[in-house]
Amino acid sequence: MTQQMQRPDMFTWPEAEKATLPFADDEYTARLEGLRAAMAQHDLTAVVLTSMHNIAYYSGFLYCSFGRPYGCVVTADKAVTVSANIDGGQPARRSFCDNLIFTDWRRDNFWRAVRSVAGAGGRIGFEADHLTLDQTDKLRASLSPAVMVDIAPDTMRQRMVKSPAEQALIREGARVADIGGAAIRDAIAVGAREIDIAIAGRDAMELEIARAFPDSELRDTWVWFQSGLNTDGAHNPVTTRQLQRGDILSLNTFPMISGYYTALERTLFLGEPDAESRRIWEANVAAHELGISLIKPGAVCSKVCEEINRLLFDHDLLQYRSFGYGHSFGVLSHYYGREAGLELREDIDTVMAPGMVVSMEPMLTIPAEAPGAGGYREHDILIVTEDGAENITGFPYGPDHNIIDPA
Repeated sequence: MTQQMQRPDMFTWPEAEKATLPFADDEYTARLEGLRAAMAQHDLTAVVLTSMHNIAYYSGFLYCSFGRPYGCVVTADKAVTVSANIDGGQPARRSFCDNLIFTDWRRDNFWRAVRSVAGAGGRIGFEADHLTLDQTDKLRASLSPAVMVDIAPDTMRQRMVKSPAEQALIREGARVADIGGAAIRDAIAVGAREIDIAIAGRDAMELEIARAFPDSELRDTWVWFQSGLNTDGAHNPVTTRQLQRGDILSLNTFPMISGYYTALERTLFLGEPDAESRRIWEANVAAHELGISLIKPGAVCSKVCEEINRLLFDHDLLQYRSFGYGHSFGVLSHYYGREAGLELREDIDTVMAPGMVVSMEPMLTIPAEAPGAGGYREHDILIVTEDGAENITGFPYGPDHNIIDPA
């Protein structure tokens, strides 16, 4: 190839006005200061972030991979997102920090761009829970690090405590989730398809996000609405099944605002449930209410589980519990992000502190051949305060509110 037909390995986009990001500049500055404190503790010269959640958390840019690598390189005095040429100037506009674009005219230009910022031979932090073996090998080959340190646990601990600005955004997400829930409830009818009901909820949420956040990127909001035996899994996809009288229903709304996940999940019935279904439902509601009462500063995740387990054991239902009782919120989604250190499970001993945000979402799954078959789940979002917790979910739960007249 002649010289004039070659493209550079990397380049910067011509300066353009920055987009309005989800948070103010001082929020991102504080986050980077927190990361640099962890870097100093580990004596790192640079951190190479590659996950969607961490890049979005520290820079404001939420990438769309399509099989390409993306990064955010943080050193003691600079932060740079590294993006693919296919995205044009959007990453530069939506990054709080600088941006560097790599071309795909030569293989591994991404790592050449990373090296141009991080340097070679240094002490490098990376996300061991995100990089594949192949990309980890490329990091080693490109940067020749003297030391590699897994920085993912440090970033997770930082993300687990939400700033006031994050809490405000999460409150808005909970409000939008309630709007989606109301639209779904209104669309429920005998003969309606799961997909049509899900569309009603999703459309209502996206329109409200567009109204309330006109400067945001509208992406990734979704609904899972399940009926009958389709309710037995919390993440079962929507189908074209038509609703029938007597169905157990599972309402799940997930508004996504600038990468921030919130959720509303409710059990409903299309007509009066039978006696065993109602017993199971009421027991799960009791577990839900007990769990809400236990969320407070100083509470230990595993101990919360023990208390709820005892209640379900007394109802002879513990064997039907399908997963832990809740999880953290923030920059996460069903295909990226997780703060596994703040989940309500028996193997998590994290102590709750003010600023943490968790769900309470007990679920019982009764198999098809048993009375009361189906999945029962309630889900509220709680912000841990100085002296307790604030429930920011408003949609009602339980048999007194969510038995739908099938007429």
